Amino acid sequence: MNIPDFETARERAKWLREEIERNNRLYYDLDSPVLEDSEYDALTRELRAIEAEYPQLATADSPTARVGGEAQAKFSPVEHQVRMESLQDVFSKEEVVDFCTSVLEEYPDAEFVIEQKIDGLSVSLEYRDGVLVRGSTRGNGDVGEDVTENLMTIRSIPHRIDNAPEYLEVRGEVYMPRAAFAELNARQEEAGQKTFRNPRNAAAGSLRQKDASVTAGRDLDLFIFNVQQARGMSFESHSQSLDWLAQAGFPVSLRRKPYRTIDEVLAQIDEIGEERHSLAFDTDGAVVKIDSLELRAELGSTSKYPRWAVAYKYPPEQAETTVLDIELTVGRTGVITPTGIFEPVSLGGTTVSRASLHNEEYIAEKDIRIGDRVILRKAGEIIPEVIRVVSHGEDSVPYAMPEICPSCGEPVAHINDEAALRCTNMQCPAQLERRLIHFASREAMDIDGMGPAVITQLIDAGLLASPADLYRLEADKVAELERMGKTSANNLIKAIDKSRSNDLYKLIFACGIRHIGVAASRLLCDAFGDIDGIMNATADQMSEIDGFGGTMAAAVSEYFAQPESRRLIEELRELGVKMTAAKKETGDGALNGLTFVITGTLPSLSRTEAAALIEQNGGKVASSVSKKTSYLLAGEKAGSKLDKANQLGVTVISEEQLREMIG
Repeated sequence: MNIPDFETARERAKWLREEIERNNRLYYDLDSPVLEDSEYDALTRELRAIEAEYPQLATADSPTARVGGEAQAKFSPVEHQVRMESLQDVFSKEEVVDFCTSVLEEYPDAEFVIEQKIDGLSVSLEYRDGVLVRGSTRGNGDVGEDVTENLMTIRSIPHRIDNAPEYLEVRGEVYMPRAAFAELNARQEEAGQKTFRNPRNAAAGSLRQKDASVTAGRDLDLFIFNVQQARGMSFESHSQSLDWLAQAGFPVSLRRKPYRTIDEVLAQIDEIGEERHSLAFDTDGAVVKIDSLELRAELGSTSKYPRWAVAYKYPPEQAETTVLDIELTVGRTGVITPTGIFEPVSLGGTTVSRASLHNEEYIAEKDIRIGDRVILRKAGEIIPEVIRVVSHGEDSVPYAMPEICPSCGEPVAHINDEAALRCTNMQCPAQLERRLIHFASREAMDIDGMGPAVITQLIDAGLLASPADLYRLEADKVAELERMGKTSANNLIKAIDKSRSNDLYKLIFACGIRHIGVAASRLLCDAFGDIDGIMNATADQMSEIDGFGGTMAAAVSEYFAQPESRRLIEELRELGVKMTAAKKETGDGALNGLTFVITGTLPSLSRTEAAALIEQNGGKVASSVSKKTSYLLAGEKAGSKLDKANQLGVTVISEEQLREMIG
């Protein structure tokens, strides 16, 4: 790298710091990166080289000397007793060799553990006497965010461990499996909502949800890779600590064997590189760590990195191909999605011939045309995407999205200035099929046996033209379908009949209202009780629901303002579909009419258990403190919610006082 003269270097360093800080915020804090990892890495390497050449330009607040992002205001801050450091990235085998050589020259008996570098969000888990009491993000390394309730929803995290020390803090990486990432983005795109750029950002965005039920529905997982501190237990080596963690029930790296020689280290890096495309999760490198904990303590850390480890980053895989065509599909909410059809090319161990082009803005920004030579890569090692156009095809013209729907021929439009283009015809055949698939799905009306293939057959046979027609189906007509038969037809009709008595929230979700998931559907039902209350509620009234935003309220209001929507509800009502919400069990009702907010660590209850106890006794649990809050149930390290409760004059109670209220 050519280092410029001092004055030029000073200006360049200033620009680099500002650009890196901007992208740090986009990546760590907003989960919305705009740079590829390789582009970001190039910026940091350049800044590091300038600061090495001109040490007087290395400021104390330089991004090369700091870790990650900042703690978010919507979560309580957590001060880390042991700093959560980031690793120094290296980009060549020579740098790995240099690291290992420098260690072995001074410590000939040193051994190394090589692990997959999981591309996720770094978190800390704290246990007291074997009970999980707190989980937090890394934040800036010194202060993170309390996301205990959300981490509790990850099934692989043990809530209790046996034979535990008095206090244990472990560090791990929360990630989203590739299959879950693909499914989530498909749901987001289908609903016309913003898709995630890669699994790492999907995991980070999911873990930072204010509503833990949203996190629970995102299929997150994690690996534990380090013991941060332990009181009442000690380990001699990293590999020994990983063995103990595995026995205690933590999901840890399967690669725990120490290696002595540099050749063995390089062989393991190559092996991880070969297998990473076949894994269920995303990896972007291999971590080389010194195994001895005593030696780690002796080597210590710089202001940002430990001196006892490096992370080797694999070069990004890309391939060049030709755009053969652009296909258009219509989703259940009318969103028209363009898909690029490519000359098949091998990428990341699979053959790629299709990739979503998302929307009109995406195509225009990259100026993608039929016949172009383009560079493809896999976002998060799973979703193919176009990085850039290499050259336009001969006689190519800019691609224009249609003015009419490719399925029904009706006009299309951008609704509320969305990037997505939508078909405005509620009776569009393509929308109908996808709406019916959604309506019958497990989280919606849960009609067993009503899969996509059956729905397509019923539509083709002229038996289905709306969700209401599901409840008009007759067994003898269904039995005439290919590969159906009398028994299957009778079972399907029974499943349809059973769905009539579903709780109302399942019907609300089944309607496929934009921005409205299962959790939001439950909130509506809890607030208004029946379908008429929901249909007649104003957007302002819905916005008053704790946890229900303005965008969601507007979407529900717009949906029920359409005559077609109200007509569907009336048809379903006449066909016997339940239109009231199930009343929550309220125990003896000691807390009827009271609203609680829970914060901090309680002596014997998790937040989920405390919420269940309150609701069983007639109370309501909200996520944020307001003038409507009756009581703040506070435990240790209550944080900002306690401050707000004091400002608003909300009564603060302990777990013991809550139990006294219940009696």
